[in-house]
Amino acid sequence: MGLLRSTRDGIHALRDKSARNDEIDEELESFLAESINEKMRRGMTAEDAIRTARAEVGSAQAVRHKVWRAGWESGVDLLWKDFTYTLRRLSRLPGLVFIVVLSIGLGIAANATIFSIVSKFILSPAPVGDPATLLTVYRTYDRGQCCNNLPFPVYRDLREQARSFSGVSAYYELVPASISTSGEPERLWGQGATENYFDVAQLRMAAGRGFAANEYHAPVIVLGYRVWKQRFAGDPSIIGKPITVSGHLYTVVGVAPPGFHGLDEILDPQFWVPLGDLPELIANSPKEDSRHTQWVRIAARLKPGVTQAQCIEELGVIAERLAQAHPESDKNNGFHIEPTNAPPPRGKKAFELFITALSAVALLVLCIACANVANLLLAQGAQRQRETAARIALGATRAQLLRQLLLESILLALAGGAVGVLLSIWATYALSSFRLPVPISVDISVNVDWRVLLYSFLLSLFAGFICGFAPAWSASRPRMPNALKGEEALARPGRRWSLRSFLVVAQISVSLILLCAAGLFLRSLESASKIDVGFRSRGVIMMAIDPQLHRYTPERSVQLLSAARERIAALPGVISATTTDGVPLSMGHRSDDFEVPGRSKPQGENSVELYMAGPDYFATLGIPRVAGRDLGEENLAATKVGVVNEEFVRRFFHGENPVGHMVTGAGVPYQIVGVVKDTKARTINEDQRPVFYRSINQFIAADPSQDGYTIMARYEGDPSTLIDAMQRQIHAIDPSLAIFNIKTMEEHVHEALFLQRLVGTVFTVFAITGLLLALIGLYGVISYSVNQRTKEIGVRMALGARAVEVQRMIVRGGMRLALLAVALGLPMAFAAAKLTTSLLYGVKPWDVATFTLVPLLLVAVSLLACWIPSRRASRVDPMVALRVD
Repeated sequence: MGLLRSTRDGIHALRDKSARNDEIDEELESFLAESINEKMRRGMTAEDAIRTARAEVGSAQAVRHKVWRAGWESGVDLLWKDFTYTLRRLSRLPGLVFIVVLSIGLGIAANATIFSIVSKFILSPAPVGDPATLLTVYRTYDRGQCCNNLPFPVYRDLREQARSFSGVSAYYELVPASISTSGEPERLWGQGATENYFDVAQLRMAAGRGFAANEYHAPVIVLGYRVWKQRFAGDPSIIGKPITVSGHLYTVVGVAPPGFHGLDEILDPQFWVPLGDLPELIANSPKEDSRHTQWVRIAARLKPGVTQAQCIEELGVIAERLAQAHPESDKNNGFHIEPTNAPPPRGKKAFELFITALSAVALLVLCIACANVANLLLAQGAQRQRETAARIALGATRAQLLRQLLLESILLALAGGAVGVLLSIWATYALSSFRLPVPISVDISVNVDWRVLLYSFLLSLFAGFICGFAPAWSASRPRMPNALKGEEALARPGRRWSLRSFLVVAQISVSLILLCAAGLFLRSLESASKIDVGFRSRGVIMMAIDPQLHRYTPERSVQLLSAARERIAALPGVISATTTDGVPLSMGHRSDDFEVPGRSKPQGENSVELYMAGPDYFATLGIPRVAGRDLGEENLAATKVGVVNEEFVRRFFHGENPVGHMVTGAGVPYQIVGVVKDTKARTINEDQRPVFYRSINQFIAADPSQDGYTIMARYEGDPSTLIDAMQRQIHAIDPSLAIFNIKTMEEHVHEALFLQRLVGTVFTVFAITGLLLALIGLYGVISYSVNQRTKEIGVRMALGARAVEVQRMIVRGGMRLALLAVALGLPMAFAAAKLTTSLLYGVKPWDVATFTLVPLLLVAVSLLACWIPSRRASRVDPMVALRVD
């Protein structure tokens, strides 16, 4: 109660100081009256009692001061006075404020942008109830190798045997479907989930409910919030109504909450159906009774009071039990758990290394900004030496001066942090525009959330303290005789090097490292963009359909694709058209192990990329044929045939002509009928892979594609007009077909450079920012030097020095700093370049062009930053300069 009363009284005093002073005066008068009466009772005269009492108490102003200082509100009052004084002072220095705020803002923006990626993919909890107790369970193999999904029988075993979990659910990650409403049909990705999926996740639905215990095989569906809003206008009465999903009627039972798109941060499913109903939506869906097919992800909820260590111990016991019961499928297998929001274990280390590297670079940019700001504040502190000396002489303590100067730098840094957050909002929007070249629905968008705001605030405070401490310490300890005479600390005779000079050298050195890294990544992007991908990257339009989603049989699917191809091939401007199950450079496709009967298996990897191809596939994509023939309208009942690339021939036939030979892939015999040139299969920077092209007519039934089938047309003319015409031809065959992934091959190849463009863009922005900050710092040092040497320059010119000699003197001093920085930065840039080897394509870490042009560019720009103030110095009027006090 006493603390509460003290706090309340302090707040009241701060609100109304005059009332508090009146209260103090009343108490003082009452105390004086009692003291005077007491002294008079002891025998003093009234006059002596009044004089003695007032001497003991002191003046009313002194009493007020003592009372104010006794409470916590005095500290708040002092800070408020310092705050208002700092704002008044900074309002008179708009140029300084602009440069400091912009410098800090750029540094904070770089860090906030990178931290927004960390916040989403590492720090953000899964959008579920009590995310700390929800785990993803993976399967390990070969005695601890990580990680795979689980077979469905293993999921049942875990659900029945694990006592560490209050609930265990399973889901199938990607289910394609076509949802038809009053508008055009749309192809979406969803997930199949067990009936307890939403209960284990502890989701509070936006509308309706999750799956009931008896709905494992029921035709019910839970819609994603975005689909509900976009396709059904957020209609709350949709609950209980049927909708058409891939030709099946499903009853909507619920709508997921906003922001929930499954338990994976990257995948973007928009609906959920019961796992037992998958055969209705997916042809050749995984078998639930197989212990070898690893296809379900497991989400499990820890029981209250159970630790992850206890859970891991129990899972190890269960793994041993399963290995003994099912040695043919479960031997040497185990379990691995991760928080549900954690990145997948296989790519976790690479992702964390990548984020760590970007964070380190962003911190370097902030270091450059802090050095720049520290330089400016040092100069300001030097110019305030007379003011600080006068304040000390009048009774101010150095602690008071230090506090006020630190408050100034922290306020500037917080303003810079606000600017940085605004810039990072724009930067995260730009990053979210990058697209992965994959046929599935993913969400890699990032944004500024409360974690980013808190991080930016704390980083701004830290930057303000770091930037301001050295200048404040220096300014609060002036040399009193010199400072009172106006001699500034940074202009002492005989000092060729100062803290400001060292800061500039550090800035330019770090900028050189960033520029070299940016140069390497831009050279890598240039090299990757010029690589011959092996197929035509221009003049090709593609769009995809998925007949399976509309209950097409394999025979009808073949007829549909053939009819669509023929109709599109007949359009004006179309040179040729073809069909395929997958587009090259989509970051992954179907692959199988191959062997040649009667020949030994080649050493190393035997995996071969598999593509289905229709007639005119190689002509449309411009892939040259080396031997044999192309694929055509092969008969389903005839011998399975295929065309291979040159890498396949090198690996399996050692350069011999393979046409007419039989090969076997996944137990299926094929006859090779042709050989074509090599093409890139998965990514731009991959080593060449062997590729096997199968006839699309022969394999739609045996190996249907879940990604749908892409129709590609080689064209001349306006692509936008042709896209509309192609869509009309497809809908003329079947108006219910959903058409998706519409783009040109040029756009697709551009997306395939995702990693190179992302890294190149980020490093280029960081490097340019660092360069500008460093050059501003160099310009500031030289300008400050010119200002402080005005009298010296005037004397030199009065004694006959020419303007060019003055310019040479000023430029020489600045370039000495720049050249030293380049000499120190180059070895560090070489060392840093070695860490980027895995991200470079077609460029060595010690690229001669980069490490020659970048230092020359830096020296040239530094020369410009020195020349501008030197030009001003050469125009100094000697008579004016000699009158400088």
